[in-house]
Amino acid sequence: MTTRKLKLNFNLGKKHIILACLTLLLGIAVYANYELSKSELKPTDVVNGINMNSAYGELTYVNGTQVSDYSSDDYFAQARLNKLTSRDEAVETLKMVLGGGDITNEEMATYADDAMALSSQIESETVIEDLIKASGFEDCVCYLDGENASIVVKSDGLTSAQVAQIKDILLSEVKVLNENIRIFEVK
Repeated sequence: MTTRKLKLNFNLGKKHIILACLTLLLGIAVYANYELSKSELKPTDVVNGINMNSAYGELTYVNGTQVSDYSSDDYFAQARLNKLTSRDEAVETLKMVLGGGDITNEEMATYADDAMALSSQIESETVIEDLIKASGFEDCVCYLDGENASIVVKSDGLTSAQVAQIKDILLSEVKVLNENIRIFEVK
């Protein structure tokens, strides 16, 4: 009787290694979250620190001093930062997918098209924002997603002529249906 040797075949591909690394990172993140959550405030600590006699909706700093004038400049700065962060995340995701090596030529072409569309969209947003500012508005932020367009403009009251001007600038750069255009005003 012959003895058969059992041979274990460990065929580790790139996908398996990446999956193992992501699982390890997830475990580290869960452990770090657990360790950091030990030092967080309890809900009763938060409730005890609230002054119930203050006016509802009153804006205050964390240290309790009154905010005298909330500036719309803060809104535009924060909006630009949020937009930049989300774009950077999208670009990093595309880079990671394209650099993975385990994708087909069709997938590579699709991801390259997505990267080009994102680049074109970012360029269009910048041009639209610059043209709106050049037409006399103090500040604005434009958001495009292919089918929809949202524009936030700093103004003390938009007239119908100004709204038409903004739509004209938008439509000169991108093709969006009129019902998918949203214009918001921040004072």
